[in-house]
Amino acid sequence: MSYCVNPACSNPENLAQADYCQTCGSKLLLRDRYRVLQALGQGGFGATFLAKDEALPGSPYCVIKQLRPAASSPHVMQMARDLFEREANTLGKVGNHPQVPRLLDYFEVNNEFYLVQEYISGSTLQQEVKRSGPFSEAGVKQFLSEVLPMLQYIHNQQVIHRDIKPANLIRRLQDRKLVLIDFGAVKDQVNPMRAGASEQTALTQYAIGTPGYAPPEQMAMRPVYASDIYALGVTCLYLLTGRSPKDMDYDPATGEILWREQVHISDHFTDVLKKMLEVSVRHRYQNATEVLRALDLEPYLDSLARGMVSQPTRSPGNRPQLSHSGELGDATSPSSPTARMAAAIRARQAAKSISGPLNADMTALQTGVSRRRATVQEASSLTTIHSRGMASNPSGAPRLSAEELLSAYAKGKRDFTNHDLSALNLTKADLSGANFHQAKLHKINLQGANLLNADFGRANLSQSCLKNARLARAYLNHADLAGADLRGADLSYAYMSHTNLRGANLCGVDLTGAKVSDEQLAMARTNWATVHPSGKRGLW
Repeated sequence: MSYCVNPACSNPENLAQADYCQTCGSKLLLRDRYRVLQALGQGGFGATFLAKDEALPGSPYCVIKQLRPAASSPHVMQMARDLFEREANTLGKVGNHPQVPRLLDYFEVNNEFYLVQEYISGSTLQQEVKRSGPFSEAGVKQFLSEVLPMLQYIHNQQVIHRDIKPANLIRRLQDRKLVLIDFGAVKDQVNPMRAGASEQTALTQYAIGTPGYAPPEQMAMRPVYASDIYALGVTCLYLLTGRSPKDMDYDPATGEILWREQVHISDHFTDVLKKMLEVSVRHRYQNATEVLRALDLEPYLDSLARGMVSQPTRSPGNRPQLSHSGELGDATSPSSPTARMAAAIRARQAAKSISGPLNADMTALQTGVSRRRATVQEASSLTTIHSRGMASNPSGAPRLSAEELLSAYAKGKRDFTNHDLSALNLTKADLSGANFHQAKLHKINLQGANLLNADFGRANLSQSCLKNARLARAYLNHADLAGADLRGADLSYAYMSHTNLRGANLCGVDLTGAKVSDEQLAMARTNWATVHPSGKRGLW
């Protein structure tokens, strides 16, 4: 089918190889090469379309964004042209990142402006949540570990995106990486729009982001880099709850979203989200680096700096899934801002280790009272369990039996941070989304267990049994899996940066898309049935 992009056309659908629209007579082949196939979406400025580039071999898919000025006066047309050139220039600057769509072409026809961009085949995070339900804490941490370095790269180009939300983040079908789309609302700090009065025109008043996701200073047309951090925080709330900000209550006195009772996450992650969502810019994280530091994701920065030395190959020839949102989607060398961020964080961590106990005491004093939000009945029962465990465990780590753990999980508890669960028999248990951060799980039996999206960051899983366990998208940053039996386990898309795999049995394990290095895997046992992170099967 050929689709007519004339806004006034009453019947835009035409035969596949037609040259002119049968209804309005408009030329269908834009610039004598782009054949529009269907509309993808429409907004205040215009519309986006899926198209094919018939001038290239194989006619690869692309996305065409059409800017339609609301009026044809010379003043409005000039404003539209400025806005159009601003977005094109921005995409030219940031489009070299592999998680941002490349700008392929831009042109003007009949007082309408067109941007041609790389097509990103995949599902938006909004579609993922509607299809599969909310993310766990570990899943959201994985999301942040991938998006924050990309956001820092964009900010380093002196660009504020201004419209970060689940619908503008696509998980690319080709490699499952997240791609940030729709730079139509960007604020270019290097070349801001010329006239002060132009910010108040009807043409620009729409480019302020999405209500609910945009913070107050952005809605007041005063965006800063921290504005994107706020929008990212609201996106995290959507991923955790499946609810958009317009469906959440807020404090009428402060404007803060009332979200804490709606999520079951660790206290530490609660603190991070709280600071991302501060209404006051002064008290919010100022940039992506500060959020990464708070989440202790410095190891990811190292792997990012190495991985971005060469840009991954992109294949434009894959047929897109037309039901997906595909609206629009090098980075850096080891001397890049990202690598320098990692070095700076390492230096700060070294300084902390020198002052050690004093800093730890100060942090404990500042943290104060725990904000666990269990019900009174559940809190009482769990306190009894905790007290019983403390009496039999002089190390101080809460100790639970298998029955107590499963009972607490069934009542909605998901946070088992720092618990001692060593040697428990939890065969085929469903513990998906549970938080075992820094837990002691030595010799635990989790054979056949459902651990989808579970958080095992810095946990001790040495000599554990995880045969045929479902660990897809699990968070295993700095976990100890020395000597663990993982035969037949599903570790697809697991985050395994700095995981200790010495002597681990990975025969038959599915590591498709997992974040793990060849050096780590060389320390483990593999066989012909082990699936590489690349998706290929065989020995290393």
